[in-house]
Amino acid sequence: QVQLVESGGGLVQVGGSLRLSCTASGRTFSNYNMGWFRQAPGKEREYVASIHWSGRTYYTDSVTGRFTISRDNAKNTVYLQMNSLKPEDTAVYYCARGGLGPEKSGYNDWGQGTQVTVSS
Repeated sequence: QVQLVESGGGLVQVGGSLRLSCTASGRTFSNYNMGWFRQAPGKEREYVASIHWSGRTYYTDSVTGRFTISRDNAKNTVYLQMNSLKPEDTAVYYCARGGLGPEKSGYNDWGQGTQVTVSS
């Protein structure tokens, strides 16, 4: 069974930056598409970004130009660089494997999440 472990969350001020990491177990990481989702209190889990196994990237409109998803296949790791953070970015961030784009059902494996809090 694949394990996905997120790290890098924390408390940051408005306008600040964080880089989230998600490391996957297994030997075939490079064959899989990966994604990031987030869930704020009282809200549904929502799509943030995804990256094709080839490296092509996709973003939801609210983070375009501020967030960057990338991957390092040698380290079995996908990253989410978050800049110009806003209070509305506060959420638990989850990485997921297998899908591409916003449909949660397309992703087979999920991490446990990491909290990101943006304070004003």
